[in-house]
Amino acid sequence: MKILIGILIILFIGLQYKLWFGDGSLSEVVQLSKELDTQKEKLRLLEERNRILEAQVLDLQNGLDAYEEKARNDLGMIKQGETFIQLIPGESVNSSGQ
Repeated sequence: MKILIGILIILFIGLQYKLWFGDGSLSEVVQLSKELDTQKEKLRLLEERNRILEAQVLDLQNGLDAYEEKARNDLGMIKQGETFIQLIPGESVNSSGQ
């Protein structure tokens, strides 16, 4: 009987060791869970970026308005026959005339 109890205790200790320190231990599971959460957040950000880029690609494929808007905003281009006017803010003037 003492031998059986000794074997069971050794088996129990061996199983506990694997649970806490071996492959697939609880600490490893917690660490991998945190890493998974980090990767999910990165994936969410990349998916959002992809949706924005996809919308821009569709705009550029579907019409000239997107090309025109991009040229005006990013390159400062104007249409033929248009006049470009740039407003430069001046110094503020006091109402008393000084």
